[in-house]
Amino acid sequence: MADPKFSPKSRRREGIGMTSMRTRRRLIDRLRAQGIANEKVLSALLETPRHLFIDEVLAHKAYEDTALPIGQSQTISQPFIVALMTEFIFASDITVKKVLEIGTGCGYQTAILSQLAAWIFTIERIASLQAEAKQRLPDLGYRNISYLNGDGYLGWESNQPFDGIIVTAAPEVVPQALIDQLSQGGRLVIPVGDGGGQRLRVITRTAWGFDEQQREAVRFVPMLNGPC
Repeated sequence: MADPKFSPKSRRREGIGMTSMRTRRRLIDRLRAQGIANEKVLSALLETPRHLFIDEVLAHKAYEDTALPIGQSQTISQPFIVALMTEFIFASDITVKKVLEIGTGCGYQTAILSQLAAWIFTIERIASLQAEAKQRLPDLGYRNISYLNGDGYLGWESNQPFDGIIVTAAPEVVPQALIDQLSQGGRLVIPVGDGGGQRLRVITRTAWGFDEQQREAVRFVPMLNGPC
């Protein structure tokens, strides 16, 4: 009987050459040097085969710190931004069990989150993209995920409250529905702005209201109403 550790599927996940674990460790070293300090977040990025979330012809660029196209005029975010936003979500003192993700995309950010929280609820407006992610993620072992083809502006009311909400597209203003669906101590991490400029905002629900911080300048695709 063949050893499953050396199956074609396992070798594909581990990668070779520019997708090898050695290349992935170099990326993690760069992220650490850029200030990402949460070792659980870094470990999740190391273990996630980013090359399997993009087109095969781009696989040699998978562990560069850059955004890459995934079709439908969407992108997979650069690893630094994925790590930074994830670190913001898991930096609070509360236990993060339920996370809402707005913008499934190819499922890469979803895979990172699924290793760090008990359950992920992910919304994508583009049905074809989510269908691909819904097939890819369980195949790679990420199964603690619920999917919705819907409008991210509305959140997922039937499953609120959420300990963390992460948004991977930029609205011009923060959707009130997302703020309302935060649990006590929960955090919303969201890029806000238009073509003139965007900034990450970190909004925490407190016993007295909401605390908001403006963070790094970023560039995301615009957040649109859906689904489609």
